[in-house]
Amino acid sequence: MNFLAHAFLSGSNDQLLIGNFIADAIKGDHIDQYREDIRKGITLHRSIDSYTDHHPLFIQSKNRIRSEYGKFSAVIIDIYYDHFLALNWSDYSEDDLSEYVLHVYKLMLRNYEILPPRSKRVLPYMIIHNWLLGYSRFNDLQWVFNGMSRRAKRYKSGMENAVHSLKKNYDPFKEDFKQFFPDMISYATSVRQTL
Repeated sequence: MNFLAHAFLSGSNDQLLIGNFIADAIKGDHIDQYREDIRKGITLHRSIDSYTDHHPLFIQSKNRIRSEYGKFSAVIIDIYYDHFLALNWSDYSEDDLSEYVLHVYKLMLRNYEILPPRSKRVLPYMIIHNWLLGYSRFNDLQWVFNGMSRRAKRYKSGMENAVHSLKKNYDPFKEDFKQFFPDMISYATSVRQTL
């Protein structure tokens, strides 16, 4: 799961959403410097990632591109799944996607001072290029994957070709997501209830 899915899976609690948004930028015991609800969001994020990584449908998606992208397969599938969530948003939410994305951006800006350095660096690019809404469009996905490929250049990740790989197997990836995401929603809801 990538930024859009993690935000959505936070439910209606903005503090959980903040924690979920910044979790990848928080290492080890640095979690202790945040308020309790934000810590819960970080915990939720980590639970979502673990569940996703071990889910048979996510593994199936990943295996479709493993020979091309190796260790980068998981992050590529995370973004593919955000693509399908953005494209089919109304299947999962009554909120308008544009309004929801604007809410997320405003929430992060209002809480900018507590974001970890990595999140502070990413957020302006995310807003300027409107990543969360752009995941639904191939051109925007291409821009995202080009940037990721540049940042991983010493590994020759090949991520600049990820949109082509998505198009080549579009229906199977879409079906994987369609079957996977209800499981993910149920799991995330149950985790939120125990936090």
